[in-house]
Amino acid sequence: MYEDFIPERLAKLRMQKGVSARDMSLSLGQANNYINNIENRKALPAMQSFFYICEYLGITPQEFFDEETVYPALLQEIIDEAKCLEQKPLKCLLGIMKELNAKEK
Repeated sequence: MYEDFIPERLAKLRMQKGVSARDMSLSLGQANNYINNIENRKALPAMQSFFYICEYLGITPQEFFDEETVYPALLQEIIDEAKCLEQKPLKCLLGIMKELNAKEK
């Protein structure tokens, strides 16, 4: 199950970040083909490496495994910004989000 999920999810999240597998590998202090090997199902990351991958992507391990959240890093950024708002702007923002979601359906 996770042998397919982890490589696919990693590839999607990496592409959302707009970084190449090689650059991500090197940024993590790994060999240049490290992420490529994971995405091509040749290897799975060790637990510590998985945590570094999540940190690099700006997400938690829980967000990594949450298939319903397609853009976890973007969602977290929205939440972080919303935390600074007062009640009235928050309600306006919520109204906009509900309207956008209604148009999507």
